[in-house]
Amino acid sequence: MASKKVAEIVIETLQAAGVRHCYGIVGDTLNHVTDAIHRSEIQWVHVRHEEVAAFAAGAESFISGRLTACAGSCGPGGLHFINGVFEAQRNGAPMVLIASQVVTSELGMDFPQEVDFKAIYGPCTVFCEQVYTPGQARRVTALAAQTALNEGGVAVIILPSDISVAEVDTKADQPFSAHYPRPVTQPNPEELVAVAKLLAAGKKVSIYAGFGCEGAHHELIELARLLKAPIAHTSRAKDFVEYDNPYNMGMTGVFGVESGYHAMMECDTLLLLGADFAWKQFYPSHAKVIQVDRKGAHLGRRHPIDLGVVGDVLPTLQALLPLIEEKTTVSWLEECLKHRQQTLKTLAHDQRHTEGTLIHPQYLTHLLDKHATPDALFTADGGSPMVWVLRHINVNGARRTLTSLRHGTMANAMPQALGLQKAYPGRQVISLSGDGGLAMLLGDLLTAVQEKLPIKVVVYNNASLNFVQIEQKVEGLLDNYTDLHNPDFSEVAQAMGLYGRQVSNGGDLEEAVQAFLAHPGPALLDVKVNPEELVMPPKVELGQVAGMALYSAKAVLGGRAGDVKHLLVDNFIK
Repeated sequence: MASKKVAEIVIETLQAAGVRHCYGIVGDTLNHVTDAIHRSEIQWVHVRHEEVAAFAAGAESFISGRLTACAGSCGPGGLHFINGVFEAQRNGAPMVLIASQVVTSELGMDFPQEVDFKAIYGPCTVFCEQVYTPGQARRVTALAAQTALNEGGVAVIILPSDISVAEVDTKADQPFSAHYPRPVTQPNPEELVAVAKLLAAGKKVSIYAGFGCEGAHHELIELARLLKAPIAHTSRAKDFVEYDNPYNMGMTGVFGVESGYHAMMECDTLLLLGADFAWKQFYPSHAKVIQVDRKGAHLGRRHPIDLGVVGDVLPTLQALLPLIEEKTTVSWLEECLKHRQQTLKTLAHDQRHTEGTLIHPQYLTHLLDKHATPDALFTADGGSPMVWVLRHINVNGARRTLTSLRHGTMANAMPQALGLQKAYPGRQVISLSGDGGLAMLLGDLLTAVQEKLPIKVVVYNNASLNFVQIEQKVEGLLDNYTDLHNPDFSEVAQAMGLYGRQVSNGGDLEEAVQAFLAHPGPALLDVKVNPEELVMPPKVELGQVAGMALYSAKAVLGGRAGDVKHLLVDNFIK
């Protein structure tokens, strides 16, 4: 009788669903799974921490659109994935986690390392099921892959070790497989007419483009041309909206810029396209709002709207464009373009090199943008590196940026860079890492060496949890517990087998960036950036000014006048 182990069936089914890489750490209850992977076409990527495995797999799936996998042993190993699972789930990245489990006869008996994975992963995934019998293996795995691909998120397969080694008669093994249909959704004709009428009535129409605009660049620009409408965009839509766009105003929100903020807040009609931006204070209170989203449950959930329609952005715009009559008045667009020119001047001023040793993080980011390859992939840690990549890295239709915008975690950038480098071995991958974020998962620099992944890690070394420090100051608090006593990260990198270099003088930086990017293997550049750099929002509120003034008063009274002096000199006296 011909038969296969369940572990072989699981891996065979995932391979057929498109999985190319599985990230993880081996362990006793996972041994038959990793043995099956070794004999398959799926490549195992050996990381040093399971959280890194989930970050890396999620990054690969998010950028490539392919299903990826990660796997870990029972108990503690399986628990370590949780933060990366949340990240992938909130990004809508199709990923499968194989969570191996203790033997079924001991489940519910408080057996060593037993963990109820379904209770833990069920709330943060699109699929989470255990394989209870050997005959279920292919069916459960196919459904996991299919759900992850179609719903966009993480699927967890809980696999007890005794089930993984069990044999299944190949004649009784039903041929379940994952299916990935691509339906096209658009509003009905009456709804499209209603959208066109509202847009025609507007005198100052703005478009707010979200992540749902992926693949609709040409149609988006044509709509803006007809409406004479400025386009603001969400942070997640940067890669799809910013390039080759004469109507681009940039981002709004806390990470945004003044031109994006103005285009949103001063319009009389706002068209939301695939945008689910969460912060309601950045929506106009007086404008007519039209929303197009593929999910009906998203309509009006962030801010009241006047008209909501369900549809994918590309087919919706293709159907809407013939109904749009070209506007002849350009005064609103010209007003917004003037704001855009001033914003670009401000950004250029911020990213210049000042005399002396002080290195502004904007200048460092500008040099990375200048010398990176045209199709480079950039990741950035949550916190200030996230702001710098969004504001100062220019995209062109080939470059991609990835940071933790929905989950907002630390320590994501370097692990995500590992996954992107594995997925795209011929492309340059650059991680903009905060010193606090890198230190959290520092050990996985060894993965770059062991797996021969030539990632480029830039450390924004300000010896602090900088973004938290800014938040405390804005609230009028003294910055407590944000200081970091860092090593020379370049020396740590060299000890691990990477190229490492530290820069503390701005005059040396451009040459150092070029040499670092040109290195053929994994490399780390530790840059001492201005520790007092402020991340300025597009509009400074009175409360923020008052809070910063209160911080300054407290600092002076507490004997920290020098801190206030550096804050003022480094940010405002230029």
